[in-house]
Amino acid sequence: MRPNQRLRSIAPIVIAMVGFVATSCATAPVVTVAAGVPVDGNSFVVRNVRVFDGHRAMEGVDVVVKDGRIDMVGHVTPPTDLPVIDGADFTLIPGLIEAHGHVEAQRELRDALRFGVTTELDMLSRINFTAPQKSRRTQMERTDLADLWTAGSPVTSPRGLGTQFGIPFSTISKPDEAVALVKGRIAEGSDYIKVMYEPGAPLFTTISYETMAAVVAAAHAQGVLVVAHISSVEGARGAVRAGVDELAHVFSDTLVDDAFAREIAAHRTFVCATLSIFGGFQGKNFGAALVADARLSPYLSAAQRAELVKVGPGPKHPMAPYLVRFDVDRAIENVRRLRVAGVRILAGTDAANLTSHGVSMHGEIELLTRAGLTPAEALEAATLAPAEAFHLDDRGRIAVGARADLVLVDGNPLVDITATRAIVRIFKNGFEVSRAVPAVAAAPVK
Repeated sequence: MRPNQRLRSIAPIVIAMVGFVATSCATAPVVTVAAGVPVDGNSFVVRNVRVFDGHRAMEGVDVVVKDGRIDMVGHVTPPTDLPVIDGADFTLIPGLIEAHGHVEAQRELRDALRFGVTTELDMLSRINFTAPQKSRRTQMERTDLADLWTAGSPVTSPRGLGTQFGIPFSTISKPDEAVALVKGRIAEGSDYIKVMYEPGAPLFTTISYETMAAVVAAAHAQGVLVVAHISSVEGARGAVRAGVDELAHVFSDTLVDDAFAREIAAHRTFVCATLSIFGGFQGKNFGAALVADARLSPYLSAAQRAELVKVGPGPKHPMAPYLVRFDVDRAIENVRRLRVAGVRILAGTDAANLTSHGVSMHGEIELLTRAGLTPAEALEAATLAPAEAFHLDDRGRIAVGARADLVLVDGNPLVDITATRAIVRIFKNGFEVSRAVPAVAAAPVK
């Protein structure tokens, strides 16, 4: 049953008196919140719900949220003074974490949250926009925006990949510039360092292996992670051996061999798949299926719809000589091989490039199951795995003490991964999130 069908079948408000408190023989009411009736405040109970905690599933448990944090999980005796959401037939999952996005405006963070993405890991944007957004992630207030971490400006060579966007930032030419550049990026607001390493790529220059290794050493000395943009096996080999913490894309110029897959696993390097953008580059855009899905379509803005059905770059596009490296079928097979080797996979979409914030994550995790991940592994790739990779200790999991960034869905995504699209409720910092599509601003009167 879809959420809107469920809402029509239930009266607007149902108040049930259940449970007793054995104190002085007095009874206390348990207020059950009907489907469709928002929870007021950031303390509540989800009763008798299937929970995916970021790694494993638990059936028929209770989750207690107090003041925006998870207070109890399991077969517990929940407080009787909190609103109760009946979780029967539903699944509660952690808020999704987009492990590869590009955020340029608050509306994109709003789009993300409307589809259950409660945290965005930005991988290259204008630091003058992204840096001021970061303060929200330590707050526990009501918000309609996803939290943001950012790489800010990339580390790239003169005329290297990333310079084509016209964003003003300094570049690097040799290893002895690494320490100053890394410290400068951190000072201006980068949470982690993104390196562009593209040996042999047409159209762009690239930093040398030695320069990349110096950047990795400088970043690690400052206690921050390094993410590498690569598009080839050659680039991936260099990045992994230089000690980067994550590959920002899976490579797809050729198929990975078993020995290198095991090497990536041995280095404990995470790989963000970004399969959605591979399809977009090849004109096999998966976005049209998301637009057509009745569980998602009502919540799309006009701008999201347009981005999702946009035609990808063709062979005459100026970037075509570079984009031929991106092949979705080889990318899917490489994810399959990396998963078998024990490499931890992260879910990311490269939004908003032929993808869209929030909604495209539901397509990405389905693509991960096509690449051999189980539904539980695909959900982990979008929750616990990026949280652990980027040391986000208060999110990506349903556990005592964690932030109550939660998504309640109708059905069982551990059996049918597309059930993540049947969103019933979203909570950010424990507060329920409205899924209303923002109205388009009227044109100014002249």
